[in-house]
Amino acid sequence: MNIKTVILKLSGESLGDIQDGIILNGDKLSKIIDVIKELRKRDIRVGIVTGAGNIFRGRISQKIGVDSETGDYMGMIGTIVNCLSICSLLNQNGVNAKVISALEITNLVPKYSAELANNLLNEGNVVLFAGGIGLPNYTTDTCAASRAIDINADIILSGKNGVDGVYDDDPNKNKNAHFIHEMSYYDIINKNLKVMDQTAANLLKDSKIITKVFSMHDIDNFIKIVDGEDVGTTIKGAN
Repeated sequence: MNIKTVILKLSGESLGDIQDGIILNGDKLSKIIDVIKELRKRDIRVGIVTGAGNIFRGRISQKIGVDSETGDYMGMIGTIVNCLSICSLLNQNGVNAKVISALEITNLVPKYSAELANNLLNEGNVVLFAGGIGLPNYTTDTCAASRAIDINADIILSGKNGVDGVYDDDPNKNKNAHFIHEMSYYDIINKNLKVMDQTAANLLKDSKIITKVFSMHDIDNFIKIVDGEDVGTTIKGAN
């Protein structure tokens, strides 16, 4: 597969240490920066979508009584914090990067548009997509799928913590859970699998965009996949 454009989908948890109460971990961020630098050396266009689980999660809003829509917006703002952090580190390491957001912050984060995203990518920037899709009740899965379509990405690299791909059951609870090597977006839709949300699967089901789900425990997995190694679970569309 000749990969020219990728979306890196990074969980918020992969950026910090939840147990220690640290929302951003320097060592983890440094490894992610190294991965992005390697991708850019290969002249691959890179877009990034992050979660915000290191800063704010929906269950927190439930506990404190904040309504769900406000909680979703708080999470979107958390992704802006994460994207600004990665962007700053990339620029300090000689990699041109820009943050654009579905939630605009005047004089800090410009408003997302597909045209702006592609222009920035074509100019050689890594583009960080913050603010989700700007609406409540949508996950970062949908944001990653939507942005991948907008920039004509070849692949979504979805790094996970604590799991090396997709299983037919939770491998942390069921030692007999079976690893799924390859599946389709239609499998996710028809079987209501929890690999990604249904909206994201529907967006991608008829596309040529591949999603790879794999462990971030070995940070080199990002590069291994781009270089053609068979790592993690492959999810494909109809085409």
